[in-house]
Amino acid sequence: MKIVILDGFTLNPGDLSWQPIEALGECDIYERTSHSQVLERCHDAHIVFTNKVVLDSQIIAQLPKLKYIGVTATGVNVVDTVAAKKQGIIVTNTPGYGTDSVAQFVFSQLLNWAQPVAHYDDSVKQNRWSNSPDFCYYDHSMIELNNLTMGIVGYGAIGKKVAQIALAFGMKVLIFSRTQPHGLPAGIDFVPLNELARRCDVISLHCPLTADNNGFINAKFLSSMKNSAYLINTGRGPLINEVDLFHALQEKVIAGAALDVLAMEPPAKNNPLIKADTATITPHIAWATLTARKRLMAIATQNLQDFLQGKMSNLV
Repeated sequence: MKIVILDGFTLNPGDLSWQPIEALGECDIYERTSHSQVLERCHDAHIVFTNKVVLDSQIIAQLPKLKYIGVTATGVNVVDTVAAKKQGIIVTNTPGYGTDSVAQFVFSQLLNWAQPVAHYDDSVKQNRWSNSPDFCYYDHSMIELNNLTMGIVGYGAIGKKVAQIALAFGMKVLIFSRTQPHGLPAGIDFVPLNELARRCDVISLHCPLTADNNGFINAKFLSSMKNSAYLINTGRGPLINEVDLFHALQEKVIAGAALDVLAMEPPAKNNPLIKADTATITPHIAWATLTARKRLMAIATQNLQDFLQGKMSNLV
């Protein structure tokens, strides 16, 4: 059984072991694979793992031996699942591995906005405190989260975890999702999207990307938010119209934004959001704690083991 891992570096830059997957067949592991290299590397493969390398219908049609595609992520937009199904290829994904890590990262971003520890640490190391005439100083408004309202768009596993943490901070929570959930915990209310935009002090995005919500965070949505509000996106970059967000930040329509995902990754050097003073941008790392990556590796391995035994786990 020939196994090919196309882009293993982001999952395992060297601190994990591929041995559990290598034990299941002849295994070729590549840190990165360009689009032009896919066919050469996969032509004899029965099993292919991909994270961000695209397997479109043209590529799939030229891989007659391929029986299984394992996506080492939750989203499967990199695979033409219709073409795979027509060719009898099983496609699996790895859901749930990063719930706690992503929710934790949301609050890393939020707390950095509310009380910018890194900013003050940097100022102290530049001797500002040593030279201060006062016992303390603060040049950023600092914010207490208690009694603020957190808005969550998308109420899946990560959205629920974010809501749970927000409640622990004493925040009120409003949610919006495609389907209205029932039996919500105390302190959490379901509201229409426009009401969520208007009422919330912080809005965090946790919905899947669809044709209907592509770019829904646009000038209209942003203008309905409080000018003191903060936007956090650890979901999918294209949920946000980046030009509209840049203008909203420049014109102080909202107070700021924390973005772990962008519409194009890696971003173009001239993406204006990179230079925006009130935008904090991180390189799509909310998922990438060691614990979460170990969990992802275990799920991906189990998916393949189950397939080889005639079972189906996390079938797309």
